[in-house]
Amino acid sequence: MQFPIRPLPDAELLDAYSRAVTGAVDAVAPSVVSIVAGRARSAGSSGPGSDAGSGSGFIFASDGLILTNSHVVESAARVEVTLADGRDCDADIVGRDPDTDVAVLKISAAELSSAAFGDSRALRPGQLVIAIGNPYGFQHSVTAGVVSALGRSLRARNGRLIEQVIQTDAALNPGNSGGPLVASDGRVVGVNTAIIAGGQGLSFSVPISTVTTVLPALLRDGRVRRGYLGIAGQSVPLLRRVTRFHKLTQTGAVLVTSLEKGAPAERSGIEAGDLVVSFDDLAIESLDDLHRALTEARIGTTVRLAVLRGAERREVTVGIEERKST
Repeated sequence: MQFPIRPLPDAELLDAYSRAVTGAVDAVAPSVVSIVAGRARSAGSSGPGSDAGSGSGFIFASDGLILTNSHVVESAARVEVTLADGRDCDADIVGRDPDTDVAVLKISAAELSSAAFGDSRALRPGQLVIAIGNPYGFQHSVTAGVVSALGRSLRARNGRLIEQVIQTDAALNPGNSGGPLVASDGRVVGVNTAIIAGGQGLSFSVPISTVTTVLPALLRDGRVRRGYLGIAGQSVPLLRRVTRFHKLTQTGAVLVTSLEKGAPAERSGIEAGDLVVSFDDLAIESLDDLHRALTEARIGTTVRLAVLRGAERREVTVGIEERKST
């Protein structure tokens, strides 16, 4: 005897995982945009693909403000945005911060959907996350995975260290850059920024907590102001006998390899070959420590740099200037 099989409604077939992903996509997808950045043509260049880059972004304010990666719109002469409903808009670059790979664009359009920010500091390894973007031009592609690790560090294209980066195994491909990383509650917790070439399941996103720290400056000034010394250097280990002799607590320092002519460091008497070991009362163990110390609050102030020159320790007074925009 055969019993009739009653098809289950779609709602019953969706498991908890699917409901979480589809719910997050429904909440954020209308705000996700495709970005084409037209580069200034070099002499003799031709072809539609030779002067354009592409990426993703998302609207975070209903008046047309869009978040994306700085590298997506770097050197762009013109930026075009395609909305989820198919409308095409010209976009203005409000501001860029290459050090965190964050950029803000502005479009003029009506009836825009915006995504809400979540709390990236509350993420936990193993938590479900969803990435939405336009890899290889395939608009509104959705991938899902988990938070693989928190607190990673990643180099921006200009060499600066981006800290507290989110690592996930949600598949990203070229074109995903600038798109949102979304938690299961439908709130954006990161901006997708990088993949490891040749790696599988290694994707990285700038946390929204980092984005919100630079966002006010980008909206106000179009850039993030940072301090400037005018030195090129590299992180080097210190010999144990050197740390003992000078009573240092760290195991490394910054070796000054060259100085910009007329820059604050050169004017203060710092020389190539000096080892920078402290910045006021902050121990300097690496170039990243020095970058962290050169905040906007330091611009226009005078600081004490302790340097080792040969067997001698010297204190040098330096006036911090503002770093030129890149």
